[in-house]
Amino acid sequence: MSLEKPVIALTLGDPSGIGPELIARLLAEPELFTAVHTVLVGDRWVWQEGQRVADVCHELPEVSQFADARQHSGPVFMPVDSIAASASQYAVESAAGGASVLQVLTQCMDAAQAGDVDAICFAPLNKLAMKMGGLAHEDELHFFAEHLGVQGYFCEFNTLGHLWTSRISSHIPLKDAALYVTQERIIQASQLIHDSLKLAGFEQPRIAVAAFNPHGGEGGTCGREEIDVIQPAVVACQTAGYPVQGPFPADTLFLKARDGEFDAVVTMYHDQGQIAIKLMGFKQGVTVQGGLPIPITTPAHGTAFDIAGQGKADVGPTRNAFQIACRMGGNLRQQRINS
Repeated sequence: MSLEKPVIALTLGDPSGIGPELIARLLAEPELFTAVHTVLVGDRWVWQEGQRVADVCHELPEVSQFADARQHSGPVFMPVDSIAASASQYAVESAAGGASVLQVLTQCMDAAQAGDVDAICFAPLNKLAMKMGGLAHEDELHFFAEHLGVQGYFCEFNTLGHLWTSRISSHIPLKDAALYVTQERIIQASQLIHDSLKLAGFEQPRIAVAAFNPHGGEGGTCGREEIDVIQPAVVACQTAGYPVQGPFPADTLFLKARDGEFDAVVTMYHDQGQIAIKLMGFKQGVTVQGGLPIPITTPAHGTAFDIAGQGKADVGPTRNAFQIACRMGGNLRQQRINS
């Protein structure tokens, strides 16, 4: 059976940051777009400004709806009116910029729910601007989850090449992290990242679970979470057929993961994995929104206001995010066709 190309929605991100420039640079690599249909969504003036800053020029066919992307072999542009040029300024958070991002992402999610989009890759956004523009959630992941009607477990994945991480708690005070160390959350996080890795093309994902306490609790003398909670969760995953190992002391686990022993690490709180993976390669990282009905990816860095509009942005992480969206979107579409 021949594979049907997926449709990937691509957005420009916050107009005050480096997103439009990054997408202009990405579109200058035509080999990335041969296996997918791509629809770029954004305001005409934002797209023109991104090309100016990146010093490139693209002539993309314009479409009026997402479904039209399947009629074109190369990328297309779907213009929207979400923000006036006079309402945006480089390196300045604004309600207008945040509202623009929310409008475009909502249109992309609606298209995905209608079956016209198979994955979304968005350029960097600014959480403060989004909250100024009407975001009522703690972050974009919760915004996505509510809009898409997610009822089950979801979390961010941070990826660096072939290494992915998930976590059982995210943007909470560190003093509350122990409250989230439960068997249920560990099992859900482990199984979710396994299934997401499979969707991303990993044939046999190898997953490690980090300990919570220093030195893995030292046999219970430095905390009992490993004995009472984490180890039973690992056993439950193994019993269910998931290739999960651990718990491993976090201060040495990432050495093993870096050297290729594991494809993913399930961490117990935000900084436990974030510090490690960002030290290993902050400039190439990707964030995958895990647990949603469609793949959504973005470069792990932010809007980089310090270099916005200067033509200095590195397209590497955006390229990585787009490629993951393409793989996951393609596999998801094929699954739906075969089901």
